[in-house]
Amino acid sequence: MTWLVPLPVVIPLVAAGLALALGGRSKLQSIISAVAITLVLLAAGALMLVAHTQGPQVVNVGEWSAPVGISLVGDRLSALMLFVSAIVLLCVLLYSLAQGLADGNEGAPIAIYHPTYLVLAAGVANAFLSGDLFNLYVGFEILLGASFVLLTLGGTGARIRAGSIYVVVSLLSSVLFLVAIAFVYTTTGTLNLAQLAERIDRIDPGMALVLQVMLLLGFLIKAAVFPLSAWLPDSYPTAPAPVTAVFAGLLTKVGVYAIIRTQTLLFPSGRLDDILLVAAIVTMLVGIVGAVAQDDLKRLLSFTLVSHIGYMVFGVALANKAGLSAAIFYVAHHITVQTALFLVAGLIERRGGTTSLEKLGSLGRLTPALAVLFFVPAMNLAGIPPMSGFLGKIGLLQAGAELGTPLAYAGVAAGLLTSLLTLYAIVKAWNRAFWQEAPEPLPDTTVPRTMFGPAAVLAAVGVAFAVVAGPLGSYTDSAAADLQSRNPYIASVLVDGERGDGSSDEAVGDQPADAGGDDDG
Repeated sequence: MTWLVPLPVVIPLVAAGLALALGGRSKLQSIISAVAITLVLLAAGALMLVAHTQGPQVVNVGEWSAPVGISLVGDRLSALMLFVSAIVLLCVLLYSLAQGLADGNEGAPIAIYHPTYLVLAAGVANAFLSGDLFNLYVGFEILLGASFVLLTLGGTGARIRAGSIYVVVSLLSSVLFLVAIAFVYTTTGTLNLAQLAERIDRIDPGMALVLQVMLLLGFLIKAAVFPLSAWLPDSYPTAPAPVTAVFAGLLTKVGVYAIIRTQTLLFPSGRLDDILLVAAIVTMLVGIVGAVAQDDLKRLLSFTLVSHIGYMVFGVALANKAGLSAAIFYVAHHITVQTALFLVAGLIERRGGTTSLEKLGSLGRLTPALAVLFFVPAMNLAGIPPMSGFLGKIGLLQAGAELGTPLAYAGVAAGLLTSLLTLYAIVKAWNRAFWQEAPEPLPDTTVPRTMFGPAAVLAAVGVAFAVVAGPLGSYTDSAAADLQSRNPYIASVLVDGERGDGSSDEAVGDQPADAGGDDDG
């Protein structure tokens, strides 16, 4: 079933080319995009099942086997991330299509939107599947290049300013990552993650620490971990609602995924775990204090996004099986819930004409369905039992208590306080937007029912995670065990230790069997 692995990358790229060629035919573009993302969802679901039952699935690009060629690896972690991201991508696409129909597509750069959105989907998938550090960099750059375009759609002054901040920060993190890649290759002679996992322990410990710090810095910026998170609340709220939603749901999680993958596979010794624990604690607290202080709904949600990244980093920093499992569960939960909240924020802006909590009010009486649609994912984000947010947080707190160090207990306390403050911030926003009377009459507009549907589906998926918490928890436990063991990943990529059975005949020719089996030199 290895043919499933490249589909989440190939399908969106092919569809992007078709959509670009049909730039003047928006309906065909919409159909192509919807069909492509649906196929990605189906492929990701199948890959998730196969990876769980048969182990990691590996494809050697161009039939050049690892470590010479580039490998795409679909294991339990990457397959789950692909599946959840495909759900989000499809729901956000349908939301944006409904919004375009409601607006009559006036002034919307449709010819650019669909190809760019599909390229973004391909970049996300490539980052999740990459078994090579440089290919991971390529995945980041694909999705970042697409995000630069999406962030500035409409060309308003605020969006251009926010886009400029985002571009500068993203380029800085990319440069750090690229320099780290150069150091890694110079030191180890390879960029293949599986082979790096075998070689990284053989180099000087001081140099290994330098490589770890450099990689982490690049990924921490992309994940918006404090103090490298100041760019996010200023960048996301200015974009169109669908763009903000998909950014909030996916882009920072790709950074979190990279942290999980590299920390467990390349640097399992845990030399920086205490520093990561401190960063997680500070991120949780600073982010949620920032959210409490906001009077704009989108900025409030942006700060909660930063804060809850801290929960995921906390699970990674604990470095035990329970912490990793809970972190993976929480990433899947947060992708859907945070995206749903930003979509609902777009509906609120459409109905109320603003996202300023000072100007909103009376929405509970005017649109009860919108009040419920906001309330459900909001309570899930706050961790109200028995929702998936509660289950993920309980798993993280139990993992912290299991570790039992002073820093771990400090993280548990920070997690509890953050959860309470999240509830306070969300309830304050709900009360001001839906319960209290509006200071001035709101615009006499309606929200199309077709825009409710995708947001409602995402909110329901977040609730469904609690319903299937048993099987999902078992899946994330297995994924965490694989990450700690490292053997399933390494053995699947490096068949017979060095080269697999997909080596190119033209590359090998009449050389001795061991020629070209290594890329040292």
